[in-house]
Amino acid sequence: MKITKRTLQKTIIAISAALILAPTAALADSHDKNATINYTGPVDTVTVSELLNDTSMFAERKAVVEGVLLRQVNADTYIFSDGTKEIQVELDDDIHMPQAINAETKLRLYGEYEGGNTPEIEVDRIQVI
Repeated sequence: MKITKRTLQKTIIAISAALILAPTAALADSHDKNATINYTGPVDTVTVSELLNDTSMFAERKAVVEGVLLRQVNADTYIFSDGTKEIQVELDDDIHMPQAINAETKLRLYGEYEGGNTPEIEVDRIQVI
């Protein structure tokens, strides 16, 4: 079997790419993004009223709010209230609740507040409290 210069180049490129990407692939699986600490101490929260003080389209900040989901708007969008005001929240696709919740289940939502025409919190994590 005759090895051409072109075949040798392709082989070297393929081996180099595999050697470069192997550590990246190994490290990507070693991080469990669902791993959390079971912390039960105080958490700094903000009220929905405080968030809605800035509804500019450039408003963006991390937020932790406590309250209830009042109603479902569509598959991943809900109306949330903390007792001061209501705001739309969008739940991340990765959120899975081990138990059923309703409009009386007290929750802590972790996410990012975004202002604009329809201010909302994009929720990364939910905790039943």
